[in-house]
Amino acid sequence: MRTCLVVSLVFACGGSTSQTGVVPPPVATPPPRPPTASPPADPFVAAVVPVTNTYHGVAVVDPYQWLEANDDAAHAWSAAHDAHARNTLDHLPEIDALRRELHDIIAAPLTSYGGFVAAGGKLFGYRKQPTHEQAELIVMDDPSKPAAAHLILDPAAAGGPQQTIDWMKPAPDGSKVAVSISFGGSEAGSLHIVDLDGKDLEPVIPDVQHGTGGGSVAWAPDGKAIYYTRYPAAGEKPEAERTAWMQVWYHQLGAPIASDHYELGKELPKIAEIMLTSDKRSRVLASVQNGDGGEVRHYLRDSAGWRQLDDWKDRVVAIEFGPGDDLWLVSRDGAPRGKILKLAGNARTTASAKLVVPEAKDALITELDRASLVVTEDRLFALYQLGGPNELRAFKLDGKPARGPELPPISSTSLPVRWNTGVLFRTTSYTTPPLYRAFEPTTGALTELRALSPAPPVDLSSFEVVRELATSKDGTKIPLNIVWPKGAAKNGATPCVVTGYGGYALSQEPAFLAVWAPVLRRGVCMALANLRGGSEYGEAWHQAGAGVHKQNVFDDFAAALRHIVERNYTSVARLGIIGGSNGGLLMGAVLTQHPDYMRAVVSSVGIYDMLRYELSPNGAYNVPEFGTVTDAAQFKALYAYSPYHHVSRSAYPAILMTTGANDPRVSPWQSRKMIAALLAAQTGAAPILLRTSSNAGHGIGSSMTERIGLVAHQQAFLLAHIRP
Repeated sequence: MRTCLVVSLVFACGGSTSQTGVVPPPVATPPPRPPTASPPADPFVAAVVPVTNTYHGVAVVDPYQWLEANDDAAHAWSAAHDAHARNTLDHLPEIDALRRELHDIIAAPLTSYGGFVAAGGKLFGYRKQPTHEQAELIVMDDPSKPAAAHLILDPAAAGGPQQTIDWMKPAPDGSKVAVSISFGGSEAGSLHIVDLDGKDLEPVIPDVQHGTGGGSVAWAPDGKAIYYTRYPAAGEKPEAERTAWMQVWYHQLGAPIASDHYELGKELPKIAEIMLTSDKRSRVLASVQNGDGGEVRHYLRDSAGWRQLDDWKDRVVAIEFGPGDDLWLVSRDGAPRGKILKLAGNARTTASAKLVVPEAKDALITELDRASLVVTEDRLFALYQLGGPNELRAFKLDGKPARGPELPPISSTSLPVRWNTGVLFRTTSYTTPPLYRAFEPTTGALTELRALSPAPPVDLSSFEVVRELATSKDGTKIPLNIVWPKGAAKNGATPCVVTGYGGYALSQEPAFLAVWAPVLRRGVCMALANLRGGSEYGEAWHQAGAGVHKQNVFDDFAAALRHIVERNYTSVARLGIIGGSNGGLLMGAVLTQHPDYMRAVVSSVGIYDMLRYELSPNGAYNVPEFGTVTDAAQFKALYAYSPYHHVSRSAYPAILMTTGANDPRVSPWQSRKMIAALLAAQTGAAPILLRTSSNAGHGIGSSMTERIGLVAHQQAFLLAHIRP
């Protein structure tokens, strides 16, 4: 699934190593950085062991390919750099104060809630208590009285602070819950069927969940059987492919696991990602994504068995069950911003679906790992993207607009959960904390659920959000959200941290900057750019930053940096950037193409070697988004921007890269190779550090202690280099 770490809102004299001969396109030159002294000797410079790989007749020399190995030499090199990085970071001027402040925020004496699912007249969700390392699974009868919630399962109490819940789905009657549990950020989940006291009712089913492919389960309406995703067991596929080849299997509760049987998936691609839902009519819907590129097809199981409703080319990107036997579709066929259709329950394919809500000027939000629509007995709710902020809209079932909740501007709203006769949802913005609300469509009543939304000990009311448009290299206007201290002079003296993502059709929506309060308090502004590659303006916006067009994303971010400097929000000497995962790739590309655009870079769990990324166990899932070296045109595009292949002798800014040893999405060797290349090429005095956590992965499922430590290091590093 395309759930990705967004670091900005969660809290990261050898010869040239560039053998490409490909020069990044010329760009406008910002004000020069002050001169730097010669760098000190680095005792951790990696050995150069050249390996030549040939692609379409182009020989590419890789000096650090040995760091890809899972062997003692690579681990020793990584461990030495981790120790050096942590020692450096632990001695930064404000690290102790930042740790205390972040602990006060993240471990504040308040309880937060989220991830709600309704079943059996109850509301299931997650509760994060201040003294607990991981979120707990709970159930409540009334969202206005969360203190009365019943604890089902505390994963950390059962298996230690690194054990976490990947996802959960309650049975239709609310008597039990299917829960995927994994350890150490690995996202390698096993399925537990537990009662409301957290006791296992069935033998544990292994291999239901992995990093990018994810996992899912659907209940039979009587709660006596489940359909679940299953990855290959040992011996069924080569070990490196056991995180792919998902299938759907069936388990009858009370029967031995050995009697479970296959349902669907042998005809699917290796990189299929499957999400399962079911309804009270015993129907099961399998939404299948072809890797991470956004192509989807759907299969429906009813009393006649499974049937395929559509194919990748049909551009139906989401289907939800309706209140009757009908199905509700989001389609991009002839509508890149999305339209809503209705399909009869007995239809054999989606071709006969009827238009209900036509394409609008704003884009419908669709993501495989969360519902795209909520359909009640008389209302249809959908989220629309407004170029970053989003908006919840309501329609009658005939497609006519209906009364919806009035919500703040420049905010984001979760897709609502059906609750009683209305819906429950959460809103937030960069400067206002999340607030749950209940909306009653028939009366229009909008009720704030303050007990479910305890405010963190952070007040950002002294900041405003300024939304401006930067102009990219090709003239495209790029939204830029600047969190600015009210009344501050725009004289270029304010330090600023800028972030972005730009990939996988994931829109970067406003989220409360609670963990960034320590940085904001110290006189720093923050900015988030809505880059191409997301879906802020629909699928065309995504495709303009994907595949052979990926360079647009880096040009967009460079334009955002120029914009805030030219308009005197900050200066190059006061500018830091941060990003993670696909945003780490962004950091790598921008620092190699424009090393003089910023003073500090923090990059977490990033992809940097674009010629070998697809060789990782998880790499194939990303091919639909990035492209493959097996295609000549795609290889040329990948080679033209691959950060690792564009490291050359330069005075690089201060760089902190972080990674997790258990990352199932981006291999840790990506960071190792990139740091090795940068260290060999650095001609300036700025530090280049690699921090590796042995108890974390991509950031998903990290313990509270791990999170506080990581964010404190990231923030202390940025402050040390962008403040006077």
